[in-house]
Amino acid sequence: MFLEKLMPSQFAESIHHIDIDQLKKNKIRAVITDLDNTLVEWDRPLATPEVIDWIKRLQDAGMQVTVVSNNNRERVERFCAPLQIKFISTARKPANKAFLQAVREMDVSVAETVVIGDQLFTDVLGGNRLGFHTILVVPVAQTDGFFTRFNRMMERVALYWMERRGLISWKKKA
Repeated sequence: MFLEKLMPSQFAESIHHIDIDQLKKNKIRAVITDLDNTLVEWDRPLATPEVIDWIKRLQDAGMQVTVVSNNNRERVERFCAPLQIKFISTARKPANKAFLQAVREMDVSVAETVVIGDQLFTDVLGGNRLGFHTILVVPVAQTDGFFTRFNRMMERVALYWMERRGLISWKKKA
């Protein structure tokens, strides 16, 4: 069923609410994360000190990090280069190719990897189609780039439908 592919394995208010110790206990060795509105606002060029600290804590826990973004190379490289983390730009999520490339480059299995993102139709759908543990986070900013606005409208419909059928197990912000 299509809606099952849109259901994240887990929900977190932000990347900072993800329990890194629990990921480690679950034998997670790698994180594939979206960039825009997952790590920072879509129009913020560089990482905040909090995001830098979060990435360092993942690495200190023995986890590799790869940013997989649908944005262009210039945008993604500008963000990732100072952090010295791997990235795949122009990923065409939810297509499989970039997700599979990321696990291959990190030399990990799908079972050892989580996918973190703020969109159902790109990050969660793409990760779920391949069997990743997916974590949906609340978008960092309340505004989006032009192409993301349509996805957000569709997400609201999907989330409403899931909520009405009791499929959502997390509570919404008040």
